[in-house]
Amino acid sequence: MNRRHHLALSARWLATAAVAPWALAACAGRETAPDFAFTLLGGRTQQFAQARQGKVMLVNFWATSCTTCVKEMPQMAETFTRFKDQGYDMLAVAMNYDNPEFVANFASSRQLPFGVTHDHDGAIAKAFGDVRLTPTSFLVDKSGAVVKKYVGEPDFADFQRLIGELLKA
Repeated sequence: MNRRHHLALSARWLATAAVAPWALAACAGRETAPDFAFTLLGGRTQQFAQARQGKVMLVNFWATSCTTCVKEMPQMAETFTRFKDQGYDMLAVAMNYDNPEFVANFASSRQLPFGVTHDHDGAIAKAFGDVRLTPTSFLVDKSGAVVKKYVGEPDFADFQRLIGELLKA
């Protein structure tokens, strides 16, 4: 391969690499959230598509054994309380490896104001691309599109700003 051809390929690769993250983000932003059945800790069963209809919704995968999850929960609760009357909702999905009693005790003792479910068979995590790391959250807009995926604790100022923008749209 001559030097000119090598430089042309390198330039093409750099251009692709520079565009790729934007292209992937654009594609991810248009991905539709999966539909699934879930049972809240209180015993009520729902379909996700019906529960989120017309709302901005966060699906938060977490575990009682995850220190970051435990740390972010007060801010998740504060965010829910701040936006719930404007059409925001949240579903906290406890991972299948979490002890159901621990999940129920955590939700009760901290008076979590949003829906909590235990993903007993891992089906919800699989529906969202086989989530394994906690916390992992998916922000879904009013039309059901996944707008943003957060792995780890979000920057809450940016997170709340985005929720506000989505609620106005």
